[in-house]
Amino acid sequence: MQPISILGPGADDLAGTLAERLEGRVAVVRRDESNGRGEGVGTDDDTTLALAPDGTWTGRGTVDGFDALLDRLAPDHDFLVAVGYARLRLPTVLLGTDADPDDTPGDVVARGDAPADVDVDDLLATLDAAEPWITRELLVNRVERSADAERSGAIATFTGRVRARDAPDDDRTTHLAFEKYEGVARERMDAIGAELTDREGVFEVAFHHRTGVIEAGEDIVFVVVLAGHRAEAFRAVEDGIDRLKDEVPIFKKETTESEEFWLHQRS
Repeated sequence: MQPISILGPGADDLAGTLAERLEGRVAVVRRDESNGRGEGVGTDDDTTLALAPDGTWTGRGTVDGFDALLDRLAPDHDFLVAVGYARLRLPTVLLGTDADPDDTPGDVVARGDAPADVDVDDLLATLDAAEPWITRELLVNRVERSADAERSGAIATFTGRVRARDAPDDDRTTHLAFEKYEGVARERMDAIGAELTDREGVFEVAFHHRTGVIEAGEDIVFVVVLAGHRAEAFRAVEDGIDRLKDEVPIFKKETTESEEFWLHQRS
């Protein structure tokens, strides 16, 4: 799922215009500041929701904030247009004369005093090139659609996350920043996955490594393996994450409470 955030006066109008141009299943999420349930309308193809302060949102139950909503919608939506929400790593449109990119957590991809100032065609092209919001559940769903699913008796997963401390007395890590050689990294992950699926009893392997700034406690990387038996699944997951760390050109910068440094410069 590809999310985008729109902030500022007129954001709701631009969200409606953009949603009409997007191809696929679209979720539009609007901030609901009332104390009751968010009111929204859902259809077979698209979803319109309002997330209330208490975490309720129409038709889906309760989530613990915007991140959980993104995770919940990702497996069965192609796009999410968020009105009034900002988040790290999300492409963001800023509207209004007072909008300040430096005060915005997301990656600002367009600005305008009013919705008419934003070129929707350019915005669609930007979204097409942006990193999608991938979840572990989405990757599990993907491997479960394998032609060999009937022969599989195991799905093993690995989730890497940002560790705040190695030891109790360490400085706390506030966040990590990841950069990758986009084409090379994807090609290398695909090659590793293909080599692992050549093994006897391994049917599907899926990888995803998030980039940008990721805060302490957040997920970084997923490895999902569909296999005939648990032994093959566990072995492929372990080898997959080891090879990803060793062979894929992804660079990590760590920021602690006292310093900032690139990990490869300390190895």
